[in-house]
Amino acid sequence: MLDVLQKDVRNCRNDFPSLARTVSGKQAAFFDGPGGTQVPNQVIDAISLYYKTCNANAHGPFVTSVETDETVKLAREAMAAMLGAPGPECISFGANMTTLAFALSRAFSRLLKPGDEVLVTDLDHEANRGPWQTLASHGAVIQSVRMTADGTLDMDDLSAKLSDKTRLVAVGYSSNALGTVNDLLHIRRLTRAVGALLIVDAVHYAPHFPIDVQQLDPDVLLCSAYKFYGPHVGVLYSRRGLLDRLPTDKLRPQDDDAPYRIETGTLNFASLAGVTAAVRYIAAFGSGGSLRERVVSGMETIHAHELALARRLYDGLQAMKHVRLYGQPFGEELRAPTVSFVVDGVDSQLAAKQLAEHGIFVWGGHFYAMRVIESLGLEEAGGLVRVGISVYNTAEEVDRLLEVVRAMQ
Repeated sequence: MLDVLQKDVRNCRNDFPSLARTVSGKQAAFFDGPGGTQVPNQVIDAISLYYKTCNANAHGPFVTSVETDETVKLAREAMAAMLGAPGPECISFGANMTTLAFALSRAFSRLLKPGDEVLVTDLDHEANRGPWQTLASHGAVIQSVRMTADGTLDMDDLSAKLSDKTRLVAVGYSSNALGTVNDLLHIRRLTRAVGALLIVDAVHYAPHFPIDVQQLDPDVLLCSAYKFYGPHVGVLYSRRGLLDRLPTDKLRPQDDDAPYRIETGTLNFASLAGVTAAVRYIAAFGSGGSLRERVVSGMETIHAHELALARRLYDGLQAMKHVRLYGQPFGEELRAPTVSFVVDGVDSQLAAKQLAEHGIFVWGGHFYAMRVIESLGLEEAGGLVRVGISVYNTAEEVDRLLEVVRAMQ
């Protein structure tokens, strides 16, 4: 139900049963959110309720199948509200963002001509590079936009590489390695000027900020529900009319229209119930009348909490002489609450392991953002240590992490 009591971000930890986990007698601290957040009871219960009451395939005449159709409908409506889409027909689902991106690249490969140009970026996760790089085997010319030394996208390089031959630009909304937020409105203006399609990977952005696809105007935007307190489901927003024209892989019985024509096989209906619950969980932190208003307000509340903790973490690490921080500082620029660093003389994956021994869960390595690590010259250092702040993290957990890192000398 949408008329739940407004949640207080300070008291939400009881919603997450996994937070009770201990490691060697120490309370687990989950800073691994960029790889997938923990899941609240509200989402777990929604998934369980689907299996208990209406587990069936879609489009049948009997009650459980009708309820399954309603489950899918509600999930599309919930994601349309979260992304600011004009309607649920713009929302498609898949196994994950990577699978959906590969499905899109196969469809686009049937439209491109030899010599057509495709731009990816050095700042992106491989899921928004690899699928588009496969287009080279169909004659496309692939170029990669450089990242700067401070971990931002080189806009001059982007402008220089755009041309009337550019057909598609794939770019991330936020870097999953460094937290950088790209100026997508500016990039959209540049791509419009040359008539190129814009594919946006919003996987790392969606858990932390409101998204308005009507303002941003991408042709495609992708995200993953398991990064914002939901189950493992990939979400694809497509501009009205685009998906209908794409020669996607599809079976003969599948509907030819959006949003269905990219959804191969049977969807994970129980997880879609969880997607709706995840969106409504975020909305419970906000206020307003419509689900969209509550989601936007809830995201703003969550981000304010996350940003305060991220600043605390960044400032604490910055004071340590044996720690090198990467990515933009927390200042005026919009930035995801993701803090990445290297401990001098300590392999980053080993540093992550040492933190794990203290019950502090972080990632060490490249996080599939391999070009970021290569561009920064951090391969031999084992990549980066990445700490992600989520709604359930606390100042006490941040201080515990700082204490362990301080001892790594």
